[in-house]
Amino acid sequence: MQPGRTRVVATLGTAQTLAWASSYYLPAMLARPMAGELGVSEPTVFAAFSAALVISALVGPYSGRRIDRWGGRPVLMATSGLFALGLALMAVATGPLSLFAAWAVMGLAMGSGLYEAAFASLVRLYGHEARSAITGITLIAGFASTVGWPLTAVLEQAFGWRGACWAWAGLHLLIGLPLNAWLPRAALPASSVAIDQQPPAEADAADPPLRTAALLAWVFAVTWFISTAMAAHLPALLAATGAAPGAVIAIGALVGPAQVAGRLLEFGLLRRLHPLYSARIAALLHPLGAAMLALLGAPVAAAFALLHGAGNGILTIAKGTLPLALFGPAGYGHRQGLLMLPARLAQALAPWLFGLLLAGFGTAALWFSAALALSALAALLVVRLPAGARRHPGP
Repeated sequence: MQPGRTRVVATLGTAQTLAWASSYYLPAMLARPMAGELGVSEPTVFAAFSAALVISALVGPYSGRRIDRWGGRPVLMATSGLFALGLALMAVATGPLSLFAAWAVMGLAMGSGLYEAAFASLVRLYGHEARSAITGITLIAGFASTVGWPLTAVLEQAFGWRGACWAWAGLHLLIGLPLNAWLPRAALPASSVAIDQQPPAEADAADPPLRTAALLAWVFAVTWFISTAMAAHLPALLAATGAAPGAVIAIGALVGPAQVAGRLLEFGLLRRLHPLYSARIAALLHPLGAAMLALLGAPVAAAFALLHGAGNGILTIAKGTLPLALFGPAGYGHRQGLLMLPARLAQALAPWLFGLLLAGFGTAALWFSAALALSALAALLVVRLPAGARRHPGP
């Protein structure tokens, strides 16, 4: 990776860590104290968070189109302000209406400032050669929960949940905004990357076959559903297998390192494969682990956590690299927003739906997640490489 690109990856990866830690990973630590002071139930706080995810899904295509035109720097700088505003509104919330309003602003920020926007920003800078950069920022931001959860807990203990929100808002203005402002400007004027001015092959890539796009949208929706469901319910799921409370915590802690290990594997050995092949390998890991856990129970819980985490880590990268490899860089941001719209909606519903399955069927709910993952694998097996696709895309 060239020195200039290394700086971009480090800058954007750090900004992404801040964005994820202060949004996606915030309710897990603050939902209870928020609910207690605002006089609402914890599910109401999570409902506001789910509403933010829905808004982020709807905003994604619009944000992606802006990045296609202007590059990621101005969009991500504006997003830093939106994150700060949403967190400030959360800090002064007085009831359910103001809480939902704050999370609505957070939804706008999440839809224009998390991975999809970062991936589009890198593609706008590097075109076909963005794969290693996409992998790099996911390696850094993969530690968002590792950083975010303890820091939020410390801030809440020291200053209360409102003080924690103010602190995160300040970090977006003092750290996130300068980092995003440090990103290079897109090298080409917007007109030179407009779809109607691309060479014929590139213009065709920007308008992908509907069948392939639909298959990818299904894959992304399924994998985000499973990832979010496991993130929300893994401790309860492991406890249902008979794992001891101490073991549940230790095993759950394996998922994060396994995700990073999967991303390192993609950055090293699997980078020589087309992203479609690495995605197929990754899609097999969750159903393999889920079947083992459903059949054998607690003794293989650690193996399940490792397999699920590694597969999820690689598939996170695939969400950025697969559309690039299959369709090309032209119109990437807008197309990425459209492809991820079903995934964001599935993500919003996952904690509730999988919670119902777990309550009704116990560990047998694993067969549902395994079947969904296998359907994603089947979709990936149906997707074909475009004629003339490079076998080893990216540097």
